[in-house]
Amino acid sequence: MDTEQIKERVGSRAVDDYVTSGMKIGLGTGSTAVWAVRRLGELLAKGALKDILAVPTSSQTIMECQDLGIPLRSVNDPEVSGELDLTIDGADEVDSSLFCTKGGGGALLIEKIVAYSSKRFIIVIDENKIVSNLGLKFPVPVEVVREARVPATKAMEHLGARVEVRMALKKMGPVITDNGNIILDIRFDGPIDPMEMEQELNHIPGVVENGLFTRIKPIVLVGTTSGKVQRYTSDEIPKSE
Repeated sequence: MDTEQIKERVGSRAVDDYVTSGMKIGLGTGSTAVWAVRRLGELLAKGALKDILAVPTSSQTIMECQDLGIPLRSVNDPEVSGELDLTIDGADEVDSSLFCTKGGGGALLIEKIVAYSSKRFIIVIDENKIVSNLGLKFPVPVEVVREARVPATKAMEHLGARVEVRMALKKMGPVITDNGNIILDIRFDGPIDPMEMEQELNHIPGVVENGLFTRIKPIVLVGTTSGKVQRYTSDEIPKSE
């Protein structure tokens, strides 16, 4: 199977295996999570699922849901009241402890609010996203208010990070998030403690949120080139270089 077929298979499986009628669902952002959104829209259109309320994590997901007729709410809506049954989302990296890095698409703040408001957190990835240590190859994104760019950069450097401002591809200047902030992408030269680093980064003045997700253990669905979807629910993902 090619990469897109793998993403479609694993994204659809998450909906088929875990979503039931009447649920309040967080819907993530990215090239794998979008297949979960599309499968949800398909099942709602067929009548196989009913009474779903969906909380999207980005403008991209909002538009996809609107095109598919998926009923949308926010976590603040009285019908949701800050609690979701589950969230389905992708990840940029997942380590052997099921800690993950998210935010390659710039939606990490709302993604984390939604994930941490959920009873269950389903991560959908392909096998190339499994790593031994977070933050060595793919950067950890940190959403920062623009006025804090320089002091926040220095504080992250003191934590051992190499810091770059994420720049836009089709406009001049930095990427601006849905919340009006910038993103600093950080990498490390050696292994980090993800739980400790998630806390340390959020202690820096001007940091709004970071892309390390360690406070909720997800169910991880991994799509493979053979077409199989592997499921991991504890510290059992094999280490990969």
